Amino acid sequence: EEEDESNEPEQIDQDEIFELIRSISDPEHRNMTLEQLAVVSAPQITFDPQVPDRLTVEFTPTVPHCGMSTFIGLSIRVRLLRSLPQRFKVDVRVKPGSHQSEHTLNKQLNDKERVAAALENPALVEVLEQCLST
Repeated sequence: EEEDESNEPEQIDQDEIFELIRSISDPEHRNMTLEQLAVVSAPQITFDPQVPDRLTVEFTPTVPHCGMSTFIGLSIRVRLLRSLPQRFKVDVRVKPGSHQSEHTLNKQLNDKERVAAALENPALVEVLEQCLST
């Protein structure tokens, strides 16, 4: 068992983030993943060059009026919250121009209190866990 003597935090890259989110199941098409539906892709994951522990994950809803967009964004956020070290700040956003309620969705997905409230809803959490079980 080797110890890392540098005490540097582990670097995490775009591909590692993509590996974490690509297999999330779509809430409407449970037998398909977000990757298969082209909702997420590695190029849609970016790190802030000034703040390496800050990243943005952009996703593309399957249709501009997708009713599950909030849910998809929430599943991405929860997977990353559970998987990444706490030092990471994650923004989850809808790809610009891809949803009719883009601004509202982005605001909801990045509001800590709204996310916390959503995660207190047992019915929502049950579906979320099913999507994250893949």
